[in-house]
Amino acid sequence: MQNLTINPQRLWDSLMETARIGGTAKGGICRLTLTDLDKGVRDWFRGQCEALGCTVTVDQVGNMFAFKPGKRSDVAPIAMGSHLDTQPTGGKFDGILGVLGGLEVMRTLHDLSYDTNAPLMLVNWTNEEGSRFAPAMLGSGVYAGVFDRAFADSREDRQGVRFADAIESIGYRGEAAPGSVKFGAMFELHIEQGPILEAEQKVVGVVTGVQGMRWYEVECTGREAHTGSTPMNLRANALLGAARVVERVNQIALEHAPSAVGTVGLVEVKPNSRNVIPGHVFFTVDFRHPDDAVLDVMERKLMEAIPAIAKEIGLEAVAKKVWDSPAVRFDAECVAAVRAGTEKAGFPTRDMVSGAGHDAAYIARVAPTTMIFVPCEGGLSHNEAESTTLEECSSGAQVLLNAVLEYDQRFA
Repeated sequence: MQNLTINPQRLWDSLMETARIGGTAKGGICRLTLTDLDKGVRDWFRGQCEALGCTVTVDQVGNMFAFKPGKRSDVAPIAMGSHLDTQPTGGKFDGILGVLGGLEVMRTLHDLSYDTNAPLMLVNWTNEEGSRFAPAMLGSGVYAGVFDRAFADSREDRQGVRFADAIESIGYRGEAAPGSVKFGAMFELHIEQGPILEAEQKVVGVVTGVQGMRWYEVECTGREAHTGSTPMNLRANALLGAARVVERVNQIALEHAPSAVGTVGLVEVKPNSRNVIPGHVFFTVDFRHPDDAVLDVMERKLMEAIPAIAKEIGLEAVAKKVWDSPAVRFDAECVAAVRAGTEKAGFPTRDMVSGAGHDAAYIARVAPTTMIFVPCEGGLSHNEAESTTLEECSSGAQVLLNAVLEYDQRFA
């Protein structure tokens, strides 16, 4: 196996170039899935892959697969990939580094006319963030059979736009059936989105799995009334009920510390007028823990608390679980390839479990999979100030290249 080296500056330049597609005044990116901006970065990605001689296939939920032949046509490709969509106030690296790091691997091999034994594939997964269409990781979930296409098509954003209409509007409804574009393994490069690597001065995280995650949507309905003329004891304040549930979510997470986390991240209040008692509140709950049995207990506590709080205030409350992603353990041989690739690069490393959800969590159900983490400043992500360095990005891409080549040796 040759000692191949990626081009750090080229990778960084591509990260900065794509950051202008949906770039914000604060230096981040707002590039929600299946918008015109998403189409713009998809078109750019397709063009870059085709310039390397790759064949790009798009499936019926918009997942993009760039195929590079290998010496052998009788084995499934080794895939790399992540996502190009962002949060409304997202950064330049979350997901994007995984796609562009994989692109840099492809470019390096192309420059040196190096043919792997197995074919290679680079993937851009649709709607990983879930910030426009819930749940998250929708494209990889459909690919892995967790959801069907009809479910994806039926998802609506908060403005009532259906996934099906959005994907048609940008021209990225492909013809390939979900799951029909096969690969034999996948490696996903990503920023850590946490503070551990930076705090321990480690360059690379070898990711052994992903913690379990569950999302819920809750609606509290009370009665709108005038704030000045309605006595406190005669109110049915939907926002008060929501506030008490928010506090209970926090308590439930603390009861299962330090591994559990619980968050209410989206709240919509109606009529949202300063002199009207809120009559309706919609909000979301996000629970995470490495042990699914603990998540069961947390969920039970939440579902007991919501009706009890609603009854006390005279509200109606409806809660539903909209996403359940069980804890995942990654493939031992893929993990070993990352360890070998890190050792070859000479970087200090540590094993870790991902606290955030990633497409790799669903792909692990249908193919050997693992992840590679690099640090991000302060552990900050899902924020316009999200930051990592040229050196950290290039270190991750180099380990990605090394790991793919290490895994490829099984097909020699």
